[in-house]
Amino acid sequence: MLSLGQETWKFRALIEALVRRHVATRYRGSMFGFLWSFLNPLCLMAIYTLVFHYYMRFDGGPNYHLMVFAGLLPWIWTSSALSEGTSSIVGSGHLITKSMFPAHILPCVSVLSSLIHFVLALPMLAVFMLLAGVPVPVTWLLLPLLVALHALLINGLVLALSSLNVFFRDIQHLVGNLLTFLFFLCPVVYPASAVPERFRFLLNSNPFAVLTECYQQVLVQGVVPPLQSFVTLGAAAGISIAVGLIVYDRVCERFAEAL
Repeated sequence: MLSLGQETWKFRALIEALVRRHVATRYRGSMFGFLWSFLNPLCLMAIYTLVFHYYMRFDGGPNYHLMVFAGLLPWIWTSSALSEGTSSIVGSGHLITKSMFPAHILPCVSVLSSLIHFVLALPMLAVFMLLAGVPVPVTWLLLPLLVALHALLINGLVLALSSLNVFFRDIQHLVGNLLTFLFFLCPVVYPASAVPERFRFLLNSNPFAVLTECYQQVLVQGVVPPLQSFVTLGAAAGISIAVGLIVYDRVCERFAEAL
C-alpha cells in the first residue's frame, strides 16, 4: 500500500495535466463556462432556502442561507467526486488496456478536479457573508486541515468504488441513489441541533455529516470544531484510504481483461 502511495506521488505531473484537462473540458462548449462553478451551488442554495425556509417555514436559525451554502459547497465536491470518480477507470479503459497506464491516479484526478470547483466557489460565500453583515471569521485558517481530511476520505472511497465498478457496473448507478439518501443524512438544509437526541448518533457516526457541521462551524459560525470531530474525520479518512488501497491492490491486475 505504501508503494502505491509513492507511485501516486511519482505521477504527480501526469495527475496535474489530467486535472487541468478535466477542468478545462467539463464546461467546454457551454455559454457560461467556469461560471457554473458559482452558479450550481448558488441555484441549489436558492432552491433549498425557498422551499425549506419560506414554503415550509422551517426555522433554520439566523443566516440560514449562509449555513446552507456552507454545507452545499463541500457536498457538491463529495457528490461530484463520487459520481464521476466511480466510473473513472471504466471510462478510461482504452488507456488501461493498451498501455501500462497507472489506473490508480484516475480516481484522484476526479477528486482534485472537483476540489478546484469547491475552492473557486469559496470567494462567493465570503461575498455573501459580507453582504449579510457577517464577517469572515479567522477560523477559515482551519480550512486546509478540513480539506485535507475531506480529500483523503473521498479519495479512498472513490478508489474502492471505481475498482469494483470495473467488474460490477451496477455500482455506478447505485452510487447516484445512495448519494441522494446520504445528502439528507447530512445537516445541509437543516441544523444538526434540529435532530432529536435519540438520533444524534446517526450524525456522529456519519463522517460526511460531521464534515458538513465542521465546514459550517469554520466557514460561517466562526467556531473551532470539537477535537472529537477531527478524531472522527481522521479515523474515517484513514480507514477509507486503507480500504481503497486494499481493494485496488487485489483487483487491479484483472482490469485489462475486464475492460
